[in-house]
Amino acid sequence: MADKTSVPAGVRLSTDIEYRPDRPTPYRARVRWNDPTSKRRQSLSEGKGSEEEAQEWLQDIIEAAQAGLSPSVATMKLAEYGEANMDLALRGLELKTLDPYLSGWRMRVVPALGHLSVRMITNGVVDRTVQNWIADEHSRSTVKNTIAVLVRVMEQAVRDGIIKVNPARVTGWQKLYKQAEDELLDPRALALPDWETLVQLADALVAASHDQYRGWGDVVLFAACTAARIGEVSGCRIGDIDTSQWIWTVRRQTTPAPGGLTDKGTKGKRARKVPIVEEIRPLVAQRILSAGPDPDARLFTGPRGGRISTAVLRDATHWDDVVTKLGYEHLRRHDLRHTGLTWFADAGVQVHVLRRIAGHGSLTTTQRYLHPDVHKITAAGAALSAHLSVLRAPRSLPVPIVMTR
Repeated sequence: MADKTSVPAGVRLSTDIEYRPDRPTPYRARVRWNDPTSKRRQSLSEGKGSEEEAQEWLQDIIEAAQAGLSPSVATMKLAEYGEANMDLALRGLELKTLDPYLSGWRMRVVPALGHLSVRMITNGVVDRTVQNWIADEHSRSTVKNTIAVLVRVMEQAVRDGIIKVNPARVTGWQKLYKQAEDELLDPRALALPDWETLVQLADALVAASHDQYRGWGDVVLFAACTAARIGEVSGCRIGDIDTSQWIWTVRRQTTPAPGGLTDKGTKGKRARKVPIVEEIRPLVAQRILSAGPDPDARLFTGPRGGRISTAVLRDATHWDDVVTKLGYEHLRRHDLRHTGLTWFADAGVQVHVLRRIAGHGSLTTTQRYLHPDVHKITAAGAALSAHLSVLRAPRSLPVPIVMTR
């Protein structure tokens, strides 16, 4: 077999696929060509699990030969390609932006996309990945730097002839941050108004899901009432729930990773405690009973026992269609957390306690959820008026003291 790097550029290739049922990867894809220098017949082959995978591999080899690329480059994973070509991709970059770009590549791009081959990365894949970064509450500048380094690496792939169009040039993602800024005009726009509306949403999502799986509604109720991220809800184990005090110790979250979803520590890298309110205690108790005595069993899973992510919840429940029909077309899965934190704030929870429940590193982040409703604003005005009335009240004159002999 010829080495991958020895395939000459522009040679004419012949291909075939052989089925070998006794092999772990039974479909052997093979390319052959005549070496223009030695005049000898050369070949290159690789086993695949399906005929479709074998065809895709052959197509990659053919396109690589036409573009003058070695097959190893044409089929390279994004993480490997970026590592090999980062200097080229970032040439001309100012030193002050180098570290944020490399940090974005290492901490967000590689964990989310590094396992995919460069040619498998589409505009839709990038778009959904960016949405997940935003849902994880990364700042606008962090997401911008992360997208920027991905754009540069994929642009290098365009120059190398691996892909024809840069799929990382996504648009529209900054509108989500603009929506958060517009919240100042309507500060409660991203929070559901009350418990009844939350239950209506949960029931509608269940009705829209395949086989009307009740678990999706439980996830929505639990996420909103604990002000937790969907990934944290997915990472919740039976042993994390203290039913004597009704406290959930948030220890982990489910996130995308090479090969699928995986569990890792919380975003703040530390555990936190969250109260479980009375409204959802029966729901939690029933799920604990159904899960059995294993403390490592997940409290929430998909209908087939799989991990849950915000994308899984969206697709399984037809989220976008459901919230649009209910009149909440801008509602995101992450707004369940926003709803919970807003309700906690409305209940009078002090900001330093709310920060601990949310797991925020900065008090400034927590203060975004302090959106007093109309009743509290009216009450504040009445309190100030009462205070001013006291200040305006005429002071009584002192009673003169009469001296007698």
